[in-house]
Amino acid sequence: MQQAASSRPLVGVALVVGSCASLPFGAAVAAQLFPVLGPWGVTALRVAIAALLLLVIVRPRPRGWNRGQWTAAAFFGIALAGMNGFFYAAIDRIPLGPAVAIEFLGPLVLAAVLTRRLADAVWVGVALAGMALLGADGMIGADPLDPLGVLFILIAAGFWAMYIRMSARVGALIPGNSGLAVGLMVAAILLLPVGIPGAVVVAGDPRLLVLALLTAVLASVIPYSFELAALRRLPQRVFGVLLSLEPAFATLAGWLILGQEATVLRMLAIGLVIAASVGTTLGVRRERREQGPFTAPIPLPD
Repeated sequence: MQQAASSRPLVGVALVVGSCASLPFGAAVAAQLFPVLGPWGVTALRVAIAALLLLVIVRPRPRGWNRGQWTAAAFFGIALAGMNGFFYAAIDRIPLGPAVAIEFLGPLVLAAVLTRRLADAVWVGVALAGMALLGADGMIGADPLDPLGVLFILIAAGFWAMYIRMSARVGALIPGNSGLAVGLMVAAILLLPVGIPGAVVVAGDPRLLVLALLTAVLASVIPYSFELAALRRLPQRVFGVLLSLEPAFATLAGWLILGQEATVLRMLAIGLVIAASVGTTLGVRRERREQGPFTAPIPLPD
């Protein structure tokens, strides 16, 4: 079944686009909770709600897992906790669009390392140019970037690269969404110390509870489920470059929900990242013909 599914790369492309659209809108909703819960409190609450939802829906049975499966799920959870926590800490200090642009350095560097074809390298370069423009816009515009926020997003970028590798590992070793459900549970446990006060506050306010639920679905359940399915259909380097659509959606979400300015330079950057994504998409079918119906994730040590 895995070969049959992975023989439809455009399905994987559509899943990545869906993830890119959902995640930043979830982050924009989450930003409205920062004044009450703080970024780490929002992270903990969002991950905990997403974990509970998936545990109920998926009902994983990890009793029969081997050591490699448990290790992959545990490191997946660590990546989820670090990526989400530092990302929210960053967007509490810098605008959403530039934050996602800088964070994209993680998957971009990963894609460059894994690239073996000249065409892939060219599209990585185009995506990098878009990231540079978005970063420059944040530095020279009316809203300069906070240095601590930049540090937080760079740490999140490292966890994002780790997330991509561990997503591929979990997708290869654990069928369905069981690995995602357990990974989110691990992340929720790691974030529990900063999440308890926020849970108490939200439990007494129906409006905050609705926002927290919406954040969990848009920023966790939908994108992570879509990305895990996409990584079963696409090579990791193609997946990494396709994520270049996310800064474009982040800029749109920041403008629509948070009232953050969309400048000419930022729109030009969006055009570049979309061009990189389209170029990568058109190259997927040719790559499949050259490599066969299924490109397995690069194995990681247990």
